[in-house]
Amino acid sequence: MYPFEYHRPISAAEAIDLKRADDGAQWLAGGMTLLPSMKLHLAAPTRLIDLTDVEGLDAWQIDNECVVLGSMTPHARVAESVELGAKIPALSAAAAGIGDPQVRNRGTLGGSIANNDPAADYPAALLGLGATIRTSQRDLGADEFFKDIFETALGHDELVVAIDFPVPRRAAYLKFRTPGSRYALVGVMVAEVHDGVRVAVTGAGPGVYRETRLEAALCADFRPEALQGIDVSPEELNADMHGSPEYRANLISVLARRATAQAAASAS
Repeated sequence: MYPFEYHRPISAAEAIDLKRADDGAQWLAGGMTLLPSMKLHLAAPTRLIDLTDVEGLDAWQIDNECVVLGSMTPHARVAESVELGAKIPALSAAAAGIGDPQVRNRGTLGGSIANNDPAADYPAALLGLGATIRTSQRDLGADEFFKDIFETALGHDELVVAIDFPVPRRAAYLKFRTPGSRYALVGVMVAEVHDGVRVAVTGAGPGVYRETRLEAALCADFRPEALQGIDVSPEELNADMHGSPEYRANLISVLARRATAQAAASAS
């Protein structure tokens, strides 16, 4: 390892001031990506700002129309909350499939989306559900928040405070896991929200994105049969030891149909 400063502020204002004072500083949420990256010398922050004690970042608010989760909410709490599971079961299911118990107990919602791993589950959940990311400076829709591989719209001193999820009419998330890591080789969130249907895909390409042709078909007819015959393009999809672009394209189609069937069944 190498020398760095460690700070544990108790307020968002203090945390932001520490970040602004050092261009090499990084937030530390659950640390499930950052700490291994530091051990491998893939990241070298000059200052770690631990958000564990920052007041209010683990607060929740749940009502009939929306669910607001603080950015420091661990995955395990999302997965295990009975109240949340009753409102948005697809979100709880997505959290339950993240990593292993150790990762789910330490990793956080805000840390995951700020990292924006191209095979992570939460970006697809946020994009599919049409969530809003509340930061220390503004509110950002999921469509504008996620930019590219490991890239978001966040500024250097911009802190994710909470995520606002509108309660969908029906939704489901399914993924095909890569061996060992349990990241999504392909993951698909299908959600019918107040203004239509959203289909978000993770793992298949360089970042989370929406399959608009599948959305249009499901807006007209929310049944898995409506997706038959719609070919997902393999262009710009990933190719690696786990699967070709064509394989991933086929997985998107299969998972989208299965997620649609699951969402339809859950609402009946």
